[in-house]
Amino acid sequence: MAKKSKSSDKSVQKVFMVLAALVSVALFVIGGLAFWAHSFTTTMVREELSAQKIYFPKAGAPNFSEEDYPDLQKYAGQLVDNAEKAKAYANGYIGAHIKDTADGKTYSEVSTLARQNPDDETLQQQRETLLQGETLRGILLGTGYAFGTVGMIAGIAAWVLFGLGAALAVIAVYFAKKYYS
Repeated sequence: MAKKSKSSDKSVQKVFMVLAALVSVALFVIGGLAFWAHSFTTTMVREELSAQKIYFPKAGAPNFSEEDYPDLQKYAGQLVDNAEKAKAYANGYIGAHIKDTADGKTYSEVSTLARQNPDDETLQQQRETLLQGETLRGILLGTGYAFGTVGMIAGIAAWVLFGLGAALAVIAVYFAKKYYS
């Protein structure tokens, strides 16, 4: 077996040192961008939802009984200002009201019936209620919940990238010490 030369070992150490340092810097930059995305998205969702001033009903309110809304009681009286609350309000509160509006029929079903019966005021009112409810529900889910969730994932990704970048920085320092010793 041939013995490795010291210069060969030094060359390999230099390659690992440079690669680890470059990848570490890249991970910190990408982590910084992910953290910015997290911060921007989370702030934007909070500000936009808060501006709408949508509140869960207060505990004990007649339209917010514990029997009908057991999963929503923890939000009683709170402002809808984050992804979790937006989803809960959209699905748990608005969704329940929508189901009660026309015996479980969807907006599309009621709208079709309302066009066929333009003089039926009950159908016209149900169509209007379902349109408004589904629109608000869609906005809360699409803007509040979806973007809030993307922001949360970006925050997690940022910390993972920072951790990986730090680990590679330690490896780069290790190879640098070996190379220069």
